[in-house]
Amino acid sequence: MKSAPVPGRAVPAGRPHARSTPGAALAEALHVLRRRRTTMLAVVVLIPLTAALALHRMSPRFTATGTVMFDPSAYAVQELQSILRVDPTTDAIMASQAEIVRGSQTAARLVDKLSLMDRAEFNPALRRPSRLDGLMAWVRNRSGTPAPPETSPDVTAAAAREIMVQAAQNAIAVQTVRSSRVMAVSFTAEDPALAARAANMVMDLYLADQLEAKFAAVRRANAWLDERIGQLRQEVRGAEDRIAAYRADTGLVQGVQAGLETERMSKLTADLLQARNELAQAEGRLDAARGRAGASAQAAIAPSVTPLRTRQDELSGQLQSLLTRLGPNHPDAVSLRNQLADVQRAVGAEIGRVVAAADAEVRADRSRVAALEASLRDTQTQLDRTAQAQVPLNAMQRDADASRTLLQTVLERVQQTAQQAALEKPDARIISPALLPVAPSFPRTGPTLAAALACGVFLGGLTVYLRELAEATIRSGGEIRSLFGLPCLALVPEIGDRQLRRRNQPRIRIEDFVVARPMSPFAEQMRGLRAGLWLGARRPRVVAVTAARPSEGKTVSTIALARSAALAGERVAVVDCDIRQPSLGRFLGAEGDMGIVDTLLGRAPLADVIRRDTLSGVNFVVAGTAETNALGLFMSEAMAACIARLRATHDLVLMDAPPVLALADARVIARLADATLLCVRWHDTPRAVIRNCLELLEDAGAVVAGVALTRVDARVHVRSGFSDAEVYHPRYGGYFRE
Repeated sequence: MKSAPVPGRAVPAGRPHARSTPGAALAEALHVLRRRRTTMLAVVVLIPLTAALALHRMSPRFTATGTVMFDPSAYAVQELQSILRVDPTTDAIMASQAEIVRGSQTAARLVDKLSLMDRAEFNPALRRPSRLDGLMAWVRNRSGTPAPPETSPDVTAAAAREIMVQAAQNAIAVQTVRSSRVMAVSFTAEDPALAARAANMVMDLYLADQLEAKFAAVRRANAWLDERIGQLRQEVRGAEDRIAAYRADTGLVQGVQAGLETERMSKLTADLLQARNELAQAEGRLDAARGRAGASAQAAIAPSVTPLRTRQDELSGQLQSLLTRLGPNHPDAVSLRNQLADVQRAVGAEIGRVVAAADAEVRADRSRVAALEASLRDTQTQLDRTAQAQVPLNAMQRDADASRTLLQTVLERVQQTAQQAALEKPDARIISPALLPVAPSFPRTGPTLAAALACGVFLGGLTVYLRELAEATIRSGGEIRSLFGLPCLALVPEIGDRQLRRRNQPRIRIEDFVVARPMSPFAEQMRGLRAGLWLGARRPRVVAVTAARPSEGKTVSTIALARSAALAGERVAVVDCDIRQPSLGRFLGAEGDMGIVDTLLGRAPLADVIRRDTLSGVNFVVAGTAETNALGLFMSEAMAACIARLRATHDLVLMDAPPVLALADARVIARLADATLLCVRWHDTPRAVIRNCLELLEDAGAVVAGVALTRVDARVHVRSGFSDAEVYHPRYGGYFRE
């Protein structure tokens, strides 16, 4: 089981780190853009440049636009009711009108009227074959693929016309203005004059089609109405003939206002009513004549009786007066009685005559009433029979009346249609014609380049982000700490040929640079590396210096660290433990001498194989004789004894170990040391390799004190934006001297 991480020990990758603030995140993003500015600038420049080249190769197109208003005549404001009506035009109606404007029929007529078949823009047959077509033909010829079968000329012409009509239709654009009945009609073409003519012609064709459709509808309506009039006239004539024939068959005679029997019935009823009235009057007169209604009524009926009654009253009065004075037999009394008797007889005769006349009148009126009642009963019987025969006649009459009404309506509609045809107008009108366009509508250079620039910025940022995510190497000490939980003890700069050569001076060897240039940044990083080891919790005296892969600068860093510590007054020893590819002897001028292998094999004591560096006083032990079983030698007690003797006599012992992933020797050597220093090449060693290397060292029980980033390009790193890039900033130039 793996032990828990301790100070100076490798810890598992992915340790959580402090949450960054928004400001820190923004600063980190700016640093990333700064590090990847070349990629960013390349993408930002390349995309607009490509867009500019594409725009330059494109043929400009011009769009002419006119406006037309859909104004149906049914909605004309002519009456008060039309003012109060709601506009029946809906979005669906406007969308339908827009499709009518840019319909295929309009496009076909446009092709013929403007001779669009003579323009390569609309006729593909007039275009030059593209490079793609030539490439396809070349591929067919090379591969032996047969050419497409030829079609008949008629089919080819029809297909070509369909293509031209489709191209013209695609060039037409109709857009309805929101919340209105206005449509913007546009046409796009390479020729601005053609675009204006085509847009105006589309609107003219739309108006002409509307008017023609109305005229056609009127013509169809007139033809139908004429045919219908003939049919209705025949129907009316037939109905009238059937009514006349039925009347003749049934004997129904039509009066002035109604049927003859009905009029007779009305006449008899009126006469009967009058006869009854006259009978009542005659009976009243008869009663009055007989005196049943009083003397006044009788006098009114028989005025000739009034003088006689007056005379009778006078004689009666005289007789009574005379009888009071004379006796009843007095001649004067007798004479008066005779006169009174004569007058009474005259009154009775006159009343009898009046009564006889009134009675005769009553009998005559009664006979007339009876005759009228009999006639009325006969007429009622005849009327009942006529009513039964009138039912079919009424049905035929209604049919005839309906046919007459419909005929009259159709005749009126014919007159209205004739007037409408004379005053017909289209349901739309042109508000503004299309003018000659001044600037091309496509390509729109400014917006396109702006969009390309924005796209370039976006893609550049995306590319930088993806590259940052795909980055597999180590570029700063902060990444070492955040990814692996280890301190970065030094950023060892790359020493170029310009630094190794000075004017009028011999070329400096890279392993001697720390001695020759003790105030250089390289020497300062070596001192920082030594300070990092010394400031550790355990202050290791025996340090194994290893790397994950070859060419990481491990040996040069070991020599430079040893010489820097020795120049500071420490007693330092360096042991070359890379038996397979030893390089310490070559760098220090002791190549081929006996070394640590010979001591471990018992061929020479340790004191005899220790050499001294003349520049710095560092004691070093080269690898010595090559040995295939180096792992066994390093695991022996002799190796432990040698390390113990060097520890006792030196302040710092450095063991130059082979790469961890190459040989198992490195893990054994790291286990023998107090601490292990891992050299990682800046911006070169993959993170997965480093993680694997640390896991192997951890499994071996080695204590990894930290990491040294080697061969750092100072000029690149100072512009990277990482926090540890500050050490190479020019502001610190006064502290260093090359």
